Parts: sequence; structure tokens; C-alpha cells
Amino acid sequence: MPNILLITGSSEGIGAEAARLAALRGYTVCVNYRSNQAGAETVVADIQKAGGQAYVFQADVADEAQVFRLFRQIDEEVGPLSALVNNAGIIESQSRLVDMSAERLTNMFAVNTIGAFLCAREAVKRMSTARGGAGGAIVNVSSMAAKHGSPFEYIDYAATKAALDTMTLGLSKEVGPEGIRVNAVRPGIILTDIHAKAGEPGRPERVRDTIPLKRPGTAPEVANAILWLLSDEASFVNGALLDVTGGR
Repeated sequence: MPNILLITGSSEGIGAEAARLAALRGYTVCVNYRSNQAGAETVVADIQKAGGQAYVFQADVADEAQVFRLFRQIDEEVGPLSALVNNAGIIESQSRLVDMSAERLTNMFAVNTIGAFLCAREAVKRMSTARGGAGGAIVNVSSMAAKHGSPFEYIDYAATKAALDTMTLGLSKEVGPEGIRVNAVRPGIILTDIHAKAGEPGRPERVRDTIPLKRPGTAPEVANAILWLLSDEASFVNGALLDVTGGR
């Protein structure tokens, strides 16, 4: 039976690199996107060219009906899920709290936090040995922003990731006895387009000197950490928050 992995928000950045690496490691990868269909199809094409198996699924993880549809489609078209990476996330332009609207806050938590809860819930229903599943692993993609708070930039984003950390800790204890390991990676300053989306493309260079390794990280470096947590090499790792930050 193939190891079937769903990576939400995997049309670009860390999610896309994790999808490519997972396929090389033998996973059948379900690539999820909300709006970047071209990016998702490119990731799948790359995997197939390398001899791997991958499928594209559209869904907005903030919409419960679409999450139901996503998991049902995977059940019917691919097979029983054995791993989940909660990677889907959004960020808004850098701002102080006094200038943040309720709409911005609602959207941020809907995608980054509630979306991850919904996907984890559906994955647990399928993986739990108490429900007839074969066990599995969940990795949540958090952020070191959860620890630093990101003042003057995006404390709302940081707060959504802090909630994800707490969910990781609680869920790991809840479903560990049912054969499911739950862990998180917390990337630091990584060279992806998240900085441009937040309004400062040059942010990695600006904060370079705050990183003990004196350089930003790369998406493949985070992907390696994600795949390690999913693997049997991490079979006794549960409830861990793995910082991938260069020591920052």
C-alpha cells in the first residue's frame, strides 16, 4: 500500500519543495492549492518527470465544505491517507495592530489556524487506529514568529502560528495512543516570496546579521526537516516543535 501524503498549500515555496522531496522518498503526493493552479500543476509535472506519483486537488482549507470535499476526493481517487503536512498559510502587509481590521484578523486565523485544525481533524478520522486506520503522521508548518511575536510587522500572523504550536502539543497527546505522531517545524528567515507578500522583499537581507549562521535558510532545508519528522527515523518524536532558523 502506498504512503499517501497530503500537503496543503503546496503550489509554491516550502510546500512545493516538500512535495518534490516527498515524492523522491516514495510518497504518493497530493498537492493542494487554493488559487495557484499553474504552480500546483508545475509541481506535479516535476514529480512525474522524476518518476514519482502526484495528484492535484483544489480546496480552500478555510472553508469546511471544501475541506470535506478535499479529503473525500483523496479517499476516492488516491486511497487512504497516511500523512498530512499543514502548510497552507497567508500573510498580509506589515502593519501595527492599531491599523489591522477585523476582516484581516478573521481571514488570517481562518486560513492559518482553523484551516489546519479542520485538515488535522479529517486526517485523524482516517489515520486513527481507534477508528480502523493504520496510524500516520502530521507535521504542522509553524513559524519562529510564534516565539518572537513579530512586533511592528505582523503580530496577527505570529499569533496564528502560536496557536498552531499549541494545537501540535495538545493533539500529539490526544492521538499519540491512536498511532498518530504530531509535530511541527518552525522556520525562521527563509528565502521564499512570503517577504514580498508582506511588503518587504529584501527582509532576509535586512535581518541577516541577526541569524547566527549569517544567512537566510532555503525552502529545501525546511522540506528536509518536514520529511524527517514524517519518516520512521523520527518514530519516537511526538509533540516536538523543531526550529529551522539557523539559530535565530
